[in-house]
Amino acid sequence: MVRIAFDPVFCHPLPEGHRFPMEKYELILAQLLWEGTITESQLFHPAPVEAQWVLQAHTEAYWEDLLHLRLSPKMIRKIGLPLSAELVYRERVITQGTIDCTRYALENGVALNVAGGTHHAYADRGEGFCLLNDVAVAARYLLATDQSRKILVIDLDVHQGNGTAAIFRDDPRVFTFSMHGKENYPLHKELSDLDVEWPTGTGDEPYLTRLRELLPALIRKEQPDFLFFVSGVDVLASDKLGKLGMSPEGCRERDRLVFSAALESGLPLVVTMGGGYSPRLKDIVEAHCNTFRLAEALYGDGQGRRPRRSL
Repeated sequence: MVRIAFDPVFCHPLPEGHRFPMEKYELILAQLLWEGTITESQLFHPAPVEAQWVLQAHTEAYWEDLLHLRLSPKMIRKIGLPLSAELVYRERVITQGTIDCTRYALENGVALNVAGGTHHAYADRGEGFCLLNDVAVAARYLLATDQSRKILVIDLDVHQGNGTAAIFRDDPRVFTFSMHGKENYPLHKELSDLDVEWPTGTGDEPYLTRLRELLPALIRKEQPDFLFFVSGVDVLASDKLGKLGMSPEGCRERDRLVFSAALESGLPLVVTMGGGYSPRLKDIVEAHCNTFRLAEALYGDGQGRRPRRSL
């Protein structure tokens, strides 16, 4: 069974006109349930993450400032979300959701978080709508509990996973791969283990051709035993912040390539949603829903192979 992390706190109230589309989380779930792609039995509701796991990827000073709402006005502006106890609680639940997904992925081959992919959060600060780096925390959880020895982070959000790259800069146990828009946020890019940058307007064919060549080769070379996938849909041509030119079909094929690489290599895969900022909420929701539809088609009802365990 494909397991999915969701909690109503994912859809956090924001001031009217805010550019982050919080409504998408409830709409993704509602659409998938309505059309019968998933059932309620596949959902699980995470508890808020505990400090011991957050501190595997974040500094104690930042964690304490976050918990006690002591972030500076400058950092709050860089995060771009009004700071509140409810927002911090939401981030803790999302992060635990990604940790819990690792367990289900080890059991079933794949698990997905309806939220997550908060890759702009650094060890000591947040930015770009990200407070805690859920993938970094979950990766360090796997390593700390000896459930993994080598992890590959596949970040295909249109914005570079700068926080993730910085957190793992000196950690050879985690290989960070980011394929993103060159002329895009963040202005200052960090050095991932592998960065592939695309000029404004890049469409399906060059993007998919490169990914098709790179991903299997990366898995063969790096020999990871666990995969994380940040599947942002801000690569769409319709996205107001994305600057690339991919079609919905191209975005879906991108996801299929990642799922196929995981299946062919027998590796467990955790998928987080990442960003999406198309003016029409329907376009964001549909592109995210395609990720879940593919996961269900490839892994549902026992179709996906069990992950290879090398530990």
